[in-house]
Amino acid sequence: MSMTSRMAEGIRNRVGGRGEGRGGATLAITVARKEQLSPTMVRVVFTGDDLADFTMNEFSDAYVKLIYPRPGVSYPEPLDMKVIRASLPQEDWPQNRTYTVRRWDDQARELTVDFVVHGDEGLAGPWARDAQPGDQIWLAGPGGGYRPDPAADWHLLAGDESALPAIAAALEVMPEDAVGQVFVEIHDPASELKLTAPAGVTVTWLLDTAETPGTALVEAVTALTFPEGRVYAFVHGEAAAVRDLRRLLKRERGVKQSDLSISGYWRQGANDEEWRAVKRDWNQKIEESEGS
Repeated sequence: MSMTSRMAEGIRNRVGGRGEGRGGATLAITVARKEQLSPTMVRVVFTGDDLADFTMNEFSDAYVKLIYPRPGVSYPEPLDMKVIRASLPQEDWPQNRTYTVRRWDDQARELTVDFVVHGDEGLAGPWARDAQPGDQIWLAGPGGGYRPDPAADWHLLAGDESALPAIAAALEVMPEDAVGQVFVEIHDPASELKLTAPAGVTVTWLLDTAETPGTALVEAVTALTFPEGRVYAFVHGEAAAVRDLRRLLKRERGVKQSDLSISGYWRQGANDEEWRAVKRDWNQKIEESEGS
């Protein structure tokens, strides 16, 4: 599996995110329409009667687990993961991927999700690319943990394409007088999106030309002259790059953990399941190295 496919595959991997329901019940959702936002980003709008039971949270990085049935396996209806885990072998369990809620329309009961797509490998990206109106999957959630603090003196948002939907959503809820810096690493200039941001927020697109993902992102944030005052930061992307940025922000720039939302959404060399299996230990080792 290629590096870019692993990024698309492992977009939203969290451990213990707030508000992410851990029961077995799921909601059936149906593709209403989709839109090609860029060569590497597909927007899918979901609808369905079950969304009457969907309650959006207050977080700009709200996310849901999208649940994909395995071909040839019959599942109980309604789809209940507790029942499935108790009655089916693990190899028959549906697969899930975690994605940002890009937009929720409560009146229309429409849920919008933006998918990164890089080729044919992976699960969710190719599925979104090929999805047609009427196609059905399931979801659980939402979870989340970040929303821009209006009391912050300035904002820092940094990530790769995997974090772009959450960054875009955050920009749209910032106060009009917000000040900040945004860095987004992409693989192709055609992947730039038009973002809605306050006038005082500068958006910088970084082209990833290095063999190691996140190199341009780390270099840009390292070179940034921090303004005076309290920063509120959102930093997400490839795990090793995020680790380096965490060290920079906490040790060298003195950013408090309470002012920092930071996590590796994916890891180079690992698929989604492999990264989920080790992510908790990875994070624990980082925290131990910080003495936190």
